[in-house]
Amino acid sequence: MCGIIGYVGSRTAKDLLLQGLERLEYRGYDSAGICLIEDSGLDHIRAVGNLDQLKEAAGPNGSVSTTGVGHTRWATHGKVSYENAHPLTGCAEDEVAVVLNGIVENFRELRESLDADGHTFSSETDAEVVAHLVERHYQGDLLEAVRAAYAELDGHFAFVVIHRDHPGTLVGARLQCPLVVGVGEGETFLASSIAAFLRQTRRVKLIEDGEIVAITPGGVRFVSVDGSRVRERDQMEVDWDDEAAEKQGYETFMLKEIYEQPQSVADTIGERVRGGRLDLEDIGLSDVEIQNLRRMVILACGTAYHAGVVGRYVVEEWARIPCEPDIASEWIYRNPVLAKDTLVVGISQSGETRDTVQAVRLARESGARTVAITNLMGTQITREVDRVLYTRAGMETGVAATKTFTSQVTLLYLLGLRLAQVRKTLPEEEIERLLAEVQSLPAKIATYLDGDHPIEEIARRHYQKPFFLYLGRHIGLPVCLEGALKLKEISYIPTEAYSAGEMKHGPIALLDEEIPVVVVATDSHVYDKVVSNIQEVRARGAEVVAIATDGNEDIQHHADDVVFVPRTHPFLQAALAVIPLQLIAYRIARLRGMNVDQPRNLAKTVTVE
Repeated sequence: MCGIIGYVGSRTAKDLLLQGLERLEYRGYDSAGICLIEDSGLDHIRAVGNLDQLKEAAGPNGSVSTTGVGHTRWATHGKVSYENAHPLTGCAEDEVAVVLNGIVENFRELRESLDADGHTFSSETDAEVVAHLVERHYQGDLLEAVRAAYAELDGHFAFVVIHRDHPGTLVGARLQCPLVVGVGEGETFLASSIAAFLRQTRRVKLIEDGEIVAITPGGVRFVSVDGSRVRERDQMEVDWDDEAAEKQGYETFMLKEIYEQPQSVADTIGERVRGGRLDLEDIGLSDVEIQNLRRMVILACGTAYHAGVVGRYVVEEWARIPCEPDIASEWIYRNPVLAKDTLVVGISQSGETRDTVQAVRLARESGARTVAITNLMGTQITREVDRVLYTRAGMETGVAATKTFTSQVTLLYLLGLRLAQVRKTLPEEEIERLLAEVQSLPAKIATYLDGDHPIEEIARRHYQKPFFLYLGRHIGLPVCLEGALKLKEISYIPTEAYSAGEMKHGPIALLDEEIPVVVVATDSHVYDKVVSNIQEVRARGAEVVAIATDGNEDIQHHADDVVFVPRTHPFLQAALAVIPLQLIAYRIARLRGMNVDQPRNLAKTVTVE
């Protein structure tokens, strides 16, 4: 979950590390720190809190060091404290230090062994054992010391080691957690994300699991855990614009990313739909294999899981394949039943979500066909599956996902239509009509965002309420789940989302005049049922905020407030109806004075169980 940045080159490292940490702070902001090789040895600067605290502790530049590492922490082992902030050192504080993301699962046994050797620990973290292991194995060759330490570790992690006696060199390793190399002119970076060094270089090299990597200003050396030299790694060039990581005049990254949704959805569709024809060959399944599919499983967590629930409705309706969305962190412990005629789709914005990566790995090992939907190339999930479908949402910095949800949903629409096309479960003219509707989504999202809606007055009336209930049916249910999650994540208001039909089986007991109820009531075959549920809500005195389809005059007789979204096919409404829910959550959180880009206790990429 934490963020790592390392630099070797000819420029002053301190400022580059702090700039990199700014781009990684979405991965954790409990504490932060940097370590530099100075003439006197290692110089550590750490601070509790967000990056501003570290910048204050670091003061004006003053450093001439050209080698250093930085870290921003999301606490897993050990409380949030100065002692537990990274970089962490061995016994000799000015000799070796480490920054780590992930979990060392056997740290207790390792710590007992190190204790027996006389090592003294200064933190509660599992990560500190790595520094002491490197210290134990070091005999003048830093890469060899890291390789030996790596061989003793169990878990999932990425780390970078800096040593006083090796200016101009950093050594890192990864196992199921992100770490990439950035290659510049006479300088090299190691980081948890390309975003950390995007201002400096777009050229990257990927590190595989079980590899040790040593970077110098002049290049990169890869060594396997058994000590053998790894062949030269191909260099990639990413096409992100550095401006994508800036707010571009918006007050927050989250608001900027909400307004980027027309573009991210359009880019995700891209050339996949041309002239009314669908091209989704990169799912890697032949027509015969698609025709023989008997089951589909969608595995994801959080927002991606909600997108997967949308996927269930469209795959079952259009392709007539039984489809089960499941929470990855639960699925992997269920001894799931799989076969080669099962298609397993794992969805992860970052491609590094620990639970989802584990789940698709298990699915592939069990003989199922596997496809990943992710936003980032070269990430862990792409290495665990048969094929990859990329959303094209660009960089998403806000912790609360917005544009990645609508991009994932859009790609699931295309997947559902591709399966239906091959299985001939929809007439060709119906598929063409639906593709045209999918292609119109970016314009309709833009129309909504450019329109005038009562979001502000709804937010002002309800931002101090103690509890919210979200209700929906059919395709409206995953929209409610996602809208409720957004409100919880960024405003910290307790919020529940339920199938509207389930309300009278318990949640209705929560309702009174103080409870706002948000209902997704877009046009569908269950609209009349939703209206009946609204009437049950209002009979208990609760106020209703309805999300409805343009032109529906009936809904205004049943709800206290209505937010209209453009008309489209009922199944495609998920990509539209979620946007007012994003904005309502956003405005309520801002009225409550919350930092929406960095909600407490959350990080953008969840790389731990």
